[in-house]
Amino acid sequence: MEELAKEAGIPVRTLRFYRERGLISPPRREGRIAWYDDHHLARLRTIAGLLERGHTLTGIADLARTFESGRDVAEVLGLGEPTEETPVRLTPEQLADYFEGESTPENLATAMELGYLGTDGDEIVHISRRLLEVSAELVREGVPLATVLASGRRVREHADALADLFVATLRTHSTEAEPPQLRPLARAVVDAELSMALDRRLRRDAEAPKPPE
Repeated sequence: MEELAKEAGIPVRTLRFYRERGLISPPRREGRIAWYDDHHLARLRTIAGLLERGHTLTGIADLARTFESGRDVAEVLGLGEPTEETPVRLTPEQLADYFEGESTPENLATAMELGYLGTDGDEIVHISRRLLEVSAELVREGVPLATVLASGRRVREHADALADLFVATLRTHSTEAEPPQLRPLARAVVDAELSMALDRRLRRDAEAPKPPE
């Protein structure tokens, strides 16, 4: 314990307090000797980083329980990594920087349930760099992360329905399991239709009568 505390740059009494709060896992014991490893040191550095970002010890303990009870990266990736998306590996501190003040246990649990996040040891894996960056931008624009995640759930439902439509349509006229034109055609149609749908919606908003002052 003394060696771990020295390596982490904290007093031994602080390390004991973290142990009592469940912020780090118990050491591996051999007789009277307690062995700590790199996992414990990484957790202590994560705690220090999150404290610097304004998280409380209670909040950090809640986050730790969320990560430890969440889905691991193998479960999130399922049958393999996304064909066209790039997973991103993050430390808890880096994730907190993406979503400052919004990285609550509740939001993280929802993101794990949706399959956006998984854990791999002391790292967090986001399934898609594009979704991570767009979500962070929406939060910076003032949209609460809980709302972003709820919207993502609804978007996924529509995206699944569109995928079913395109796959069924092309497979009807092709013998290939994945026709080569499937993805570019689907993206082009969805992008064009969404753009025109936004035009129609914004036009309706602009033409709607304004309420009296």
